[in-house]
Amino acid sequence: MLLVESPNIYYRALARLLGLFFKLLYNQLAWTYDWVADAVSLGMWLDWVLAIQPFINIWPVLEIGHGPGHLQLALKQKGVQTFGLDASRQMGRLALKRLRRSGYSPSLVNGIAQTLPFSNDTFRSVVSTFPAEFIADPKTLSEIWRVLVPGGDLYILPIAWITGRRWTERLAAWIFRFTKQSPNIQTTSEGETNLEDWTSPWLKPIWQIGFRLEVEHLDLKSSTLLIIHAFKQPSGN
Repeated sequence: MLLVESPNIYYRALARLLGLFFKLLYNQLAWTYDWVADAVSLGMWLDWVLAIQPFINIWPVLEIGHGPGHLQLALKQKGVQTFGLDASRQMGRLALKRLRRSGYSPSLVNGIAQTLPFSNDTFRSVVSTFPAEFIADPKTLSEIWRVLVPGGDLYILPIAWITGRRWTERLAAWIFRFTKQSPNIQTTSEGETNLEDWTSPWLKPIWQIGFRLEVEHLDLKSSTLLIIHAFKQPSGN
């Protein structure tokens, strides 16, 4: 998960601790991942991950950072030709079990996003939900550009923020902001949400690779998701 950087020493120390926690959660403690994610999101985590599905309408699809395999399974159940890549072997094993248990043949690879083990122009869509900092690495974005066909789409779901007004939801929203897992939302007098200062540091590298960018908000019950759509324009456009 992306963490917002802060010049404050306290928050830098907090970011390092959270980084260590997320690393353990994604590797040695992967078996607890679903439970922890469900708890901190008040049961909304899986809905957030699966909310990206309506955006994916062309395939084959590559999911970068497939985690425990929930989106992989949901896409296969819809008949989508999908592949997954993850750096965590523990997550790979969880996803394999989930897919095989439902009768599907997994197409999963252990690897890193900075060196994708796929040929040029292989995928029509690439998707990543709640990725870590690797997603803004120019090497990652160059690799995504390489494996996407001209006219292909990259969808990134980097953050969600809780908007419900119940005390549990307000507390969870505060924790997300305090741990820098979601931005401190600013609303204009017209009721529009201003995320420019938060998104620009990692939208810029996507734009610099050559993608055309669109950013939109997806409102769910008690939460809002940020969806980044990056489009690989065909040559000459």
